[in-house]
Amino acid sequence: MRNIHLRYVKEKYDKKGILSEYKMICPPDFNFAFDVVDDIGINDPKRRALVWADVKGNTRTLTFGEMKKYSDKAANYFLSLGIKKGDAVLIALKNHYQFWYVLMALHKIGALGVPGTFMLKKHDIEYRVNAASIKAVMCVATDGLPEAVDSAENIPTLKLKIMLGGAPRSGWHDLDEGIEKASDVLQRVPSSINDPMLMYFSSGTTGLPKMVLYDHTYAIGHISTAKHWHDVVPDGLHLTIADTGWAKVAWGKLYGQWFMEAGIFVYDYEKFVPADVLNAVSKYKVTTLCCPPTMFRMFLNDGDVKSKDLSCLKHATIAGEALNPDIFHKWYEATGLKLMEGYGQTETTLTVCNTKGMEPRPGSMGKPNPQYVVDIIDADGNSCAPGVTGEIVVGADPPVPGLMVEYYRDPDKTSSTVYGGWHHTGDVAWRDEDGYIWYVGRNDDIIKSSGYRIGPFEIESVLAHHPAVRESAVTGVPDEVRGQLVKATIVLREGYEPSDALKKDIQDFVKRETAPYKYPRVVEFVKILPKTLSGKIRRVEIREGDKK
Repeated sequence: MRNIHLRYVKEKYDKKGILSEYKMICPPDFNFAFDVVDDIGINDPKRRALVWADVKGNTRTLTFGEMKKYSDKAANYFLSLGIKKGDAVLIALKNHYQFWYVLMALHKIGALGVPGTFMLKKHDIEYRVNAASIKAVMCVATDGLPEAVDSAENIPTLKLKIMLGGAPRSGWHDLDEGIEKASDVLQRVPSSINDPMLMYFSSGTTGLPKMVLYDHTYAIGHISTAKHWHDVVPDGLHLTIADTGWAKVAWGKLYGQWFMEAGIFVYDYEKFVPADVLNAVSKYKVTTLCCPPTMFRMFLNDGDVKSKDLSCLKHATIAGEALNPDIFHKWYEATGLKLMEGYGQTETTLTVCNTKGMEPRPGSMGKPNPQYVVDIIDADGNSCAPGVTGEIVVGADPPVPGLMVEYYRDPDKTSSTVYGGWHHTGDVAWRDEDGYIWYVGRNDDIIKSSGYRIGPFEIESVLAHHPAVRESAVTGVPDEVRGQLVKATIVLREGYEPSDALKKDIQDFVKRETAPYKYPRVVEFVKILPKTLSGKIRRVEIREGDKK
């Protein structure tokens, strides 16, 4: 173990051993692929970097030495195709292990990596290619993505199409074949830490996806994610459940974990089956786990947690949406592990969290990560007192490693988000007297009824305790008298059927458990809730449906 991360951070701890001060050091020519992955690959080549497994039982383990070798070969291959510094490359490789050395290769040659989901359609391809001037696309032969790319029209910047697996296809290069034939001798390509490195398309509640651009400081910004929140250890194996098209992979399956010289576990599946994932955790001895509350809820509902041997797990973290205390307590009862919640956005790294050594308060996101200055402010920009709801903002003057550079090619959107020295998250929360921060909802999710501002999460947390409710989403529906009414869209547990009597019972339950004005005057029972691929409930889809 080389303790590489200590070259890039300086830390101080309080008397309880909890991180209290954090400063990052960013060398002017830093490049994660060369300075971290290759450093380990040269000096500790047999150290485990990645363990890949699929649902059929196939496995592949890649060491840091192999990661260096294959990323060098991939870099040479991409250079031979004409991909160069500054070129944007769309990567949609699902959870195949090639993604990791492909992205490292792009970092090495100075190209801009643009991860994308494998579920993109024709219009998605057209928008992304033209918005970002994509030069090359790499995707898997399955799932119809090559067909979507071939059918796309008016995309003049796209010059190269590279495919993983499948039969030869006209106009496409074979990724594995090209990498295998390439040289593994690569000269370092000069770069600056301020060069563009990575970009994600991030969907909001309205409009087309935004392009969130990062430079090479972003990788350094994730050291605290892995060390102080995920609590990864060099000889451990960390699993964050996310497809490579999402920014959660950068959080949990890449930069911070490899800074800490830990192994990453990748479970390649087509459909999330809770019991299968838990079996994989046990079989491959995963030591640290991170996923959204939805998945922990599915583990508890469908995964038969108590029957699994999860003794290998030492630490569990949760992010992506607010955590209902009910999930916290049930997981703790089943495993003896406290879920350590964290918060951030695609535009940031971990900004609020329960760091190692903290005592979590179920339902709270924790306290500000010392990496950032974090505040909660009112509409006039004033810091809110404890107990007062406001917007979460992150200090952006000067910029901190881990924050986005900008919304690419959208200065108006950038300036409407980063101003007054702050990055405005659009998320609403309050803090208690001890500095713990409690999530309320998105600005767009806040329900304004009869002069009250009501956050959906608080009501969803109450509903989670009703014996008939499996999961729920709370939204506002227009009302001429009150402005909005609180609506609960509910999936019932097995053994319960929709009825007016059950609706009233649920409404009365909420009235008893929280302030009566918050109870859902509208209740709809559904079979499933609309969700993103990463498991977040899409309240916006419910709201849009109510307008029809």
